[in-house]
Amino acid sequence: MIVNNMADLSSVEKVYQYLLEAIVKGDLAPNARLRETELAVELGVGRGPLREAIHKLEARKMITKVPNVGAQVIAFDEREILEIYQLRENLEALACELAARNMSDAKLTELQSILERHKAYLDSNDGQTYIDQDPDLDFHFFIIQCSENQWLIRLLCDELYHRVRMYRYQSAHQRSRPSKALEEHQRIFQALSNRDGELAALLMKRHIQAAKQLLLSSNDIQH
Repeated sequence: MIVNNMADLSSVEKVYQYLLEAIVKGDLAPNARLRETELAVELGVGRGPLREAIHKLEARKMITKVPNVGAQVIAFDEREILEIYQLRENLEALACELAARNMSDAKLTELQSILERHKAYLDSNDGQTYIDQDPDLDFHFFIIQCSENQWLIRLLCDELYHRVRMYRYQSAHQRSRPSKALEEHQRIFQALSNRDGELAALLMKRHIQAAKQLLLSSNDIQH
């Protein structure tokens, strides 16, 4: 069922957002086929808007077209993960360096509030999940925005953002990681608070490297 806050969006955008979230959260699993007839009935839309939404997902590299099969959700590929996380390690480290210089005290207070909400969420959910957050509350998203580098923001918050969210959901079953991730986020925040961009960048790089190793250990990765 498409959520109410999408009421003002076009039919194509509603279907796109619905399918995107289903892919990111694993409701549509890697390699799952997108059966147009069934989806059109389930979502109560015509085949036209559905096909346009699928085309947008293909352009975002969230699905692929397979000969004699049709559209299906992308699989997790080890080489692709290595390449994307290599980008993240370096570009998010740069974002930390820039944010340490550019963040106002008010923005630092906002980031601290995000971490406090995440901690409260973990505490109330026995530390089992740390990823089901709105983009406004996402620690990484916030720091990237505070870099004030529009090309960096466009690449990390638009081109790669949902693909990375998909990977994060995939590794969320690793129970020890959410609390560890929060601790790492808190150290990065402290470095940013001290305006130590070099340390914040180093900590971010190590944080993403740890997340990469966790993801690559998943049984769902194609080697």
